[in-house]
Amino acid sequence: MAAIERFEEIQAWQKARALTRAVYTMSGRGAFAKDYRLCDQIHGSAISMMSNIAEGFDCDTDREFIRFLGYARRSATELQAQLYIALDRSYITQEEFQQIYAQATETKKLIGGFIRYLRQP
Repeated sequence: MAAIERFEEIQAWQKARALTRAVYTMSGRGAFAKDYRLCDQIHGSAISMMSNIAEGFDCDTDREFIRFLGYARRSATELQAQLYIALDRSYITQEEFQQIYAQATETKKLIGGFIRYLRQP
């Protein structure tokens, strides 16, 4: 397996980036766009995923990288919780909810897989 040289090569980061784009698109319409507090929160969660993966990549040890990947995974879970608020406020449809929730789940799986890989002796 070739060594990863840039954080942009990490599949979990790529998925987090796509999820962040989807979140910004979804939250930029209608009443959702006017709910500044929720927009700020959900944007922050999405940004945190991408940023923690990138920041962790520059850590000196795998253990420290794993800690940042854990932050990223928890940010994805936070985003999923915020999707329920958007759904309950009728800012998004059930279909949009399911689609973005599934993207977050996939991102979490990739992060978890990367953590397991880094933990291997």
